[in-house]
Amino acid sequence: MTSNETLRRLAPRVGAVALALFSLAGCVTDGATTSYEGIGFREARFSEISAMRTYRSCRDEAVALDEQARADGSRGRYLASAQLLEKCESELGAEGRGVAVDERMRAYALSVQNYFKAGDMDKARANLGRFRQAFPENDLYYADGSSFTETMELLLGQRDLKGSFAMLNVNDEVKDEVLRIDYWRRN
Repeated sequence: MTSNETLRRLAPRVGAVALALFSLAGCVTDGATTSYEGIGFREARFSEISAMRTYRSCRDEAVALDEQARADGSRGRYLASAQLLEKCESELGAEGRGVAVDERMRAYALSVQNYFKAGDMDKARANLGRFRQAFPENDLYYADGSSFTETMELLLGQRDLKGSFAMLNVNDEVKDEVLRIDYWRRN
């Protein structure tokens, strides 16, 4: 065998090994960058968890106030609960905005209802607006299937009683009461 023949037989093998080495060299990353990204992710996740713990603790206090208000009918406790829920949301910070969205929606809705029950219609309207901004295209539903946003809009005077009133997804008792109030207001 001549050296040319040997080279021809080894060339494909050497080429395949070289190609494999070049491919693997492209996959190697800097270890410091990878660990830094991992640490950054862990720190961000820890911040989210810490923010949600603080939020949930605050929310639990506000829910306890709401339960006390329901037990004794105290407008002051409804107001305190609504204010505390609003504070919980505002202190959540950017790191917790994307987590536990359903929990936050329910708490925000409770603050709207509690401002309404306390008689502070301006704050109830403002929080309903913030609810819509914070959770666009989302709604909550009561046990009877009626819509939270449509019910609160109707109760807060943000829905017209003419036109599509019958199409609102609102409890029939609420509709009847709103119509009764409107009738006596006009007559």
